[in-house]
Amino acid sequence: MSPVLTIRDLTISIGRPLVRGISLDLTAGRIHGLAGESGSGKTLTSLAMLGLLPAHAETGGSIRLGEQEILGMPRRALNRLRGRRIAMVFQDPSTSLHPQLTVGRQLTDHVRTHLRLSKDAARRHAVELLERVHVPDPEHALRRYPHQFSGGQRQRISIASALACDPEVLLADEPTTALDVTVQAGILQLLRSLTEERDLAVLLVTHDLGVMSAIADDVSVMRQGRIVESAPRHQLFHAPQDEYTRSLLEALPGARDGRDEAAAAAEGGGGDD
Repeated sequence: MSPVLTIRDLTISIGRPLVRGISLDLTAGRIHGLAGESGSGKTLTSLAMLGLLPAHAETGGSIRLGEQEILGMPRRALNRLRGRRIAMVFQDPSTSLHPQLTVGRQLTDHVRTHLRLSKDAARRHAVELLERVHVPDPEHALRRYPHQFSGGQRQRISIASALACDPEVLLADEPTTALDVTVQAGILQLLRSLTEERDLAVLLVTHDLGVMSAIADDVSVMRQGRIVESAPRHQLFHAPQDEYTRSLLEALPGARDGRDEAAAAAEGGGGDD
């Protein structure tokens, strides 16, 4: 199957080189995990896909969504692309959701802009989205503000907002880091089911290989701005080829052999809710 989004030889410099010639593909119906320690270039890579890098950032290479080149795309064209064909779920929903706007306003404004829906049609669409991400009493939820929800419910609302215009690509940047373990599992199950139902191409950015073992179809490991290893999940967790990948797996907490634990998790996770 042809990839929905392709990255080739991407470089990003902000005063110094931070991303150094990475390449990867995102395919419909699959979750591609991008793992690595803090500062490895994971988030910069995802921001480049949305054209959200700082103005002084220098970039090279190519990011193509279908036939469209994203790097160097004019701002007006990017605004038509963001939310409509490619969307993002950020790490902390308390900062990505506007605290002074109701959930209904945040779920309907961009839908009316991109999809040209009427006010009533956009509201019905918002209710359906909240139902799909399991937010209780969606009609009432539309009238409430983000601070009136728990962290897990805010993240579900953020996912609903990202999916509102039925994008082809979803970027999820550490979407479960701020959540407790039980809530985290529910969000991961939701991402997996939405990926399959909507045939999404998903990039999941995280430093947590345990999360990758539970949900990703393919995994790329970054270190110091480079991808050191990329493989299907089962292959990477069962037989990592790079020494850095092996050290990350062996550092998983609570296991005498981190690699065996991650491999076991990969064997049982990722495909089912």
